[in-house]
Amino acid sequence: MEKDKKHIIFIIPSLAAGGAERIFSFVSQKLNKEKFKVELLVIGSALDSVYPIDNVETIYLNKPKISKAFLKIIKVFKSKKPDIVLSSIAHLNSMMAGISILFPNIKFVAREANVISVLDQYNKSNVLPKSVIVKTNRFIDRFIAQSKDMKEDMIKNFGIPEDKIELINNPITSSISLKKSTVHSPLKFITVGRLSKEKGHDRILRALGQLNFPFSYTIIGDGNEAKNVFALAKELNIQNINHIPFTSDVGKELGNHDIFLQGSYVEGFPNVLLESCMAGTPIIAFQAPGGLNEIIEPNINGLIAQNKDEFITHLNHINQVFPFEAEEVRKIVLDRFNEDKIISQYENLLLNL
Repeated sequence: MEKDKKHIIFIIPSLAAGGAERIFSFVSQKLNKEKFKVELLVIGSALDSVYPIDNVETIYLNKPKISKAFLKIIKVFKSKKPDIVLSSIAHLNSMMAGISILFPNIKFVAREANVISVLDQYNKSNVLPKSVIVKTNRFIDRFIAQSKDMKEDMIKNFGIPEDKIELINNPITSSISLKKSTVHSPLKFITVGRLSKEKGHDRILRALGQLNFPFSYTIIGDGNEAKNVFALAKELNIQNINHIPFTSDVGKELGNHDIFLQGSYVEGFPNVLLESCMAGTPIIAFQAPGGLNEIIEPNINGLIAQNKDEFITHLNHINQVFPFEAEEVRKIVLDRFNEDKIISQYENLLLNL
């Protein structure tokens, strides 16, 4: 019966392209509808949405900013009377903490999207002051960390008790075909991600600029660092770059390349690395907080470099002897992050809250 189900409202700033947006749209649709009544509350407009939503009631508030939606959110909660509200992204999580005071019978769960203390070093515009986050955190009933690094950051730098944090990795959300095990000559490298400082395109380019063998490099994504990224590529005399600002078929592009290059200085839990592995394309990454050590099994689905010299060494070795098998690259992430496993973790959290 409907009254026996737990009523969950997922709330997200928008359904525009992004990691948090993708995960919330996916999880909200995949929860067991015999156990949960699920609704999705979106601050923005349906016109911005890139993720289709099936079998979940979706409410758009049509507000350009989170701060403009405060009163409408309260009105929705009063009307809907959910058992649990699950939010994501720091600004919205802090607002939910404040609103929670008005709704003592609702449990509030906040999913963090980044290793905030590190992100703050590269992209201050995306994070709230630490003092605000610490003060509001105490009103949240439970937190979700995407990676071990994120959980450690939440405990060490934001004072969240460990017993209030659930570690739930992101699930594989895309059905991607496994590539044929053909290695191109010359090698084809690819990076997918927003062109912003924390994504570290600069250190990938500085490594590529020192290679002595031919290659091609595709960059998929756009952002406020685009001009600087391609100016650096020109300065380093890297000629063989293909830029695709946006594609609706990332999986196909990943499968058409040999190696995914990851330069990020910090991540939350990079969904695109799961997609790359699903395509059978292994990863060479710079060490950084945000789940890399949970995704990459060295010498099986990728390698992690501690610095630029080691990154170059890995690329030179791969050019001489390609050590990866597409089937094994895929199997690692399929075993660890499949839909059934991760959705079960979300359901257990919500049922036991």
